[in-house]
Formats: sequence, structure tokens, C-alpha cells
Amino acid sequence: MAISAADVKKLRDRTGMQMMKCKAALEEADGDMDKAIEILRKQNKDAQVKLGERETAEGRIAAYADADKQVAAIIEVRCESAPVVKADMFVQLTNDLAKQVALKQATTPEELLAQPFVDNPGKTVHERIGEVVGLIRENMRPARLFWMKGGHFGSYIHHDGSVGVLVQVEGAKADPAVLRDVCMHIAARNPVAGVREDVPQERIEKEKEIAQAQIAQDPKNQGKPANILTKIAEGKMKTWFAENVLVDQPFVKDDSRTVGDLLRSAGLNLVKFVRLKVGELT
Repeated sequence: MAISAADVKKLRDRTGMQMMKCKAALEEADGDMDKAIEILRKQNKDAQVKLGERETAEGRIAAYADADKQVAAIIEVRCESAPVVKADMFVQLTNDLAKQVALKQATTPEELLAQPFVDNPGKTVHERIGEVVGLIRENMRPARLFWMKGGHFGSYIHHDGSVGVLVQVEGAKADPAVLRDVCMHIAARNPVAGVREDVPQERIEKEKEIAQAQIAQDPKNQGKPANILTKIAEGKMKTWFAENVLVDQPFVKDDSRTVGDLLRSAGLNLVKFVRLKVGELT
């Protein structure tokens, strides 16, 4: 049966697949649009199975926030090669998956893959990824994902997608520019915690041990009274907090004040943040 250009375009619009693949699927399906879609889905599924064991050493971070619903998410999606990281289809896929996590709040990659796709519930997230896999011919998979609910959100994604930050704050209102600045600061300075209370106690005890060892090894501290040594140790811990805890860190754009000062001046309290870098284990 003759396949019209209009039908090929309609199938392409519905699936996002290449024109030649759409034409071939319609020919195989004798012009049946729904059957052609199933043929393309099977092709993509076969491609996912075939490519699924290949290593995904590259990837990008994406974030999404819905101010009205007060939800947000950040996700790391992996692929095989650096050129694909910049491909429009892969960029769009990562953005779609960030939106999916924010609105449907999956907690694991496996749960995410099984969900109906928010922008087209007739297919799953796994099938949405399969469309891109079928076109680009690389293995792709969600690696890490986090979602937040309530308050205000800011995000920042580095231009190459290698690092991304999502921050959650509380307050009457939030200036998007301030939140973006805070996210850019987090991306650059990589704090270990938002506030001191979030630092694991074992990490604090370890840093105190290091400080005490440094004090004991410094000849200038020999013979100093115990109270002076205590103050020196407190000073070292204060320095450590200023280097590693977000609200204590000097703000990268104005080191005369801390990030905590910046947030307080804007009437905001930090709730949490997530910083992801492609390839990190944690």
C-alpha cells in the first residue's frame, strides 16, 4: 500500500523517530498507525536490550521546579560518549526526566522507569528513553535522582551539564537571582553540609582529632596553658566549618559576608540542597 508523506509526518510527530524509520514501520504495518507505533517501540526496546550492557561513562545533570505545585527535582542521566551529552535529544530527555521526578516523585531509577511518562501517559518512562536510544544508538539510564517538596527552589546547571545544584529554602518570597547565586556558589565550593547540624557527628569528631594532632605537633604550642590550646582548637574547627558548611562559607561573589548572611538578608532559611556531579559515587 502507498504510504503518504502526511502519514509519515504524523507518525514522526507522535514518536519522534526518523522519517525513514517511520516510513518503513508504516509500510510493514500496511498503513496502520497504531501498529506502526508498536513496531517502532519494539525496535527501540530491542535497541535498549542490545545496548543495555554497554558502559555509561558520560552524562549530564538536569533540574526542574514547579513553583505552583511547590515541587522540584534533580537527576543524573548517564550515556556512553561526550558528544551525546550535548545532543539536543539527550538534553531534552534529561529535562523530561527531571520533570517526571518532580511531578511523580520516584525514589529510585527502577521506580522511575516503570512510571507512565507525564507528557504522554500512553508510554512508560522506559519507552521514552527507548525512543532516544533507538535514534542515537547509545545506552542511556537514570543514575541518581532526588526530589523536594514545599518552599521555594533555585537551581543551577553548569553549561556542559557536568554539575548541577538544587536548593530548597523557606521564606515569604524568594528572589530567583539570589537562589541562583547560592546554587552557583554550591557548585563552585562543594560544601559537605548545609548547616553545622547536618554534619555527621563522626566527621566532626574526626576533624577535632586532626586539629588536636596539629596543635600537638606544632612546637609553638609547647607549654601553652590548656585554656589557650582549647581556644586554638576551637579556632581550627571554626575555620573548618567556614570551609565546608554552606551557611558558614564566605560567599563567592562577596567574601565579606557568608552565604548564611546572604540568605538572612533575603528573609530566607536554608532547608536543604543537592549537588550532583556526573560520575560521582555518592
